[in-house]
Amino acid sequence: MNVIQDYLQRSAKILETVQQQESSIQVAAGWFTQSILKGRMVHVFGSGHSRIMVEEMWPRYGSFPGFNPIVELSLTFHNLVVGANGQRQAMFLENVEGLAERIQRNFDIREDDSALVISSSGCNIVPIEMAELFQQKKVKVTVIISQQHANVSVSKRKDGKKLHDFADLILDTGAPAGDAMVSVPGLDTPVAPGSTVGGVLLINTIKAETARLLTEAGHPPKVLTAACIAGKEKATVLFESAYDEHAHRLSALYQNVGKKYE
Repeated sequence: MNVIQDYLQRSAKILETVQQQESSIQVAAGWFTQSILKGRMVHVFGSGHSRIMVEEMWPRYGSFPGFNPIVELSLTFHNLVVGANGQRQAMFLENVEGLAERIQRNFDIREDDSALVISSSGCNIVPIEMAELFQQKKVKVTVIISQQHANVSVSKRKDGKKLHDFADLILDTGAPAGDAMVSVPGLDTPVAPGSTVGGVLLINTIKAETARLLTEAGHPPKVLTAACIAGKEKATVLFESAYDEHAHRLSALYQNVGKKYE
């Protein structure tokens, strides 16, 4: 049995699943484009390993400002595994009720914003509450889940609701239940997860379509571009101007924070 080819073939199936969602990807990109054109931002959130998708959106090569990557280290810092800042604590914290509200309390979120929330199972409390709070603020919410995994998983919320219950648009990574895709002879449990493959495909197709729409609207994005492509001088200008634009957009999210409490 060739486990390498098995994983690659299953990844090819994931690609097909993403291709079948082209119209939904276009809808998400349309919402994100409108937020960016209005000077607002797309809030991108994921706990656990879904942080990978947040960082895939922005900032990295081939990416552009307009996205607010909300990454809580307490929910996503896995490197130490055990001990202080270990995985057990992160898994516990992503199911603490009310933490999402504390996170969003830091931003002046408006109806012109949009949101992307990622969770493979769609069953952990913090991402669910993040989506719920966004919707309460009349923000359009796109979610990325692994549909097969979510269907057979049990929500940690007392009411049993899952992430897709607070979604205006659902995108599916195409990964199987349990995420791991490859069975190894003699090994009881499967290995090699697939949600990252599907998630990255979804993130970058949304990103590409958003760039196209922004450019067609007369506002081409400032894309972080390698010097080997753009030349050292232009690449430096793009990086500096993109980071400056991000700072200016982010400042609008802080400008009126807490004023209703004054």
